[in-house]
Amino acid sequence: MVIAVFGESCTGKSTLVDALKEKLSAEVYTGKDYLRLHGNEAMAQRLFSKKLTEAVNGENIIFVLTEPELLQMVPSGAYRILVTEELDVIKERFAARMRGVLPPPVSMMLERKHGCFDAEPCDLRVHAGKPTAREVFDIIMKMK
Repeated sequence: MVIAVFGESCTGKSTLVDALKEKLSAEVYTGKDYLRLHGNEAMAQRLFSKKLTEAVNGENIIFVLTEPELLQMVPSGAYRILVTEELDVIKERFAARMRGVLPPPVSMMLERKHGCFDAEPCDLRVHAGKPTAREVFDIIMKMK
């Protein structure tokens, strides 16, 4: 099974994935981790796309992404989870990662990117931690 977990930075994707990873014994690829499959980016993308396609009905892989263009690599048959959060919460979490200070350019970048995944099709939408990781797991198991 392939699960694509996508959304903006600081929305709670990693927290959700950490919980799912253990329950599903899944291999996790975050962002461009697939580049470790080959030294050439185009070849790495092809190899990863093939791996994901084969895993749709096989091994458990979770692909975590924050860049909309990477969604093109998610194969048909994958379970797509969109994780969203309010802009103020995203800024708060991002500032915490930056030792409490959110520089204006970073704030502006977050504002520009906010909502960039909202129109993307998904099987499940997680907002502000609801449904919980346990509930998401239960939903996925029913879909299997």
